[in-house]
Amino acid sequence: MSEPSQQERIIVADDHPVFRDGLCRIAQRVFPQAEILEAGDMDEVLRLARDGKAPRLFMLDLLFPGQSPHAISALRQEFQRSSIVIVSMVDNRELIDEVMASGADGFIGKATPPEEIAESLLAVCAGEFVMALGPSGVPDFAENRHLLEQLTPRQQDVLRLVVRGLSNKEIARELDISPFTVRIHVSSLLRTLDVSTRAAAAGIGAKAGLV
Repeated sequence: MSEPSQQERIIVADDHPVFRDGLCRIAQRVFPQAEILEAGDMDEVLRLARDGKAPRLFMLDLLFPGQSPHAISALRQEFQRSSIVIVSMVDNRELIDEVMASGADGFIGKATPPEEIAESLLAVCAGEFVMALGPSGVPDFAENRHLLEQLTPRQQDVLRLVVRGLSNKEIARELDISPFTVRIHVSSLLRTLDVSTRAAAAGIGAKAGLV
């Protein structure tokens, strides 16, 4: 049996108590053995994160005291092995891209159904990059090639490497661009393909013959 000090920790941060409680319930259901910690601002997030074992997962609102893309970047630098997921009502695509480039592993819209939030959290903790902006489905097979035509040449290059199973760092080396730039391209192509995870995007790319 694991010692209490080795228990996985998850920090849920939102300045709206009711919504924060809902996220905590979802996190506890997905990770029943984890200790769920609540925070109302970024200072409290940092205090909790530094007071013990590095958290397995941060679930952060985008608009609460002390939060910003810079704060996310600093959190990523300090807790490199932790997963960072932003859960927000924000629908500004440029801001979402900036957040992802700052080091977040996933972005989940607050309108996303609880079951999809749960699936997204599992995907992120399994190493996937997730973009879940609300109810959506994987496009039909017949639409795959048409969707790929909507991607820029660089996005197609990135998707081709995603299909091959390369990580963001490996894609960055292959294309001679920064990992942050790769994050921006991946988040953009997920939106264009209308899927939540890079695995789903890879499936579309593979079915459309993008190898």
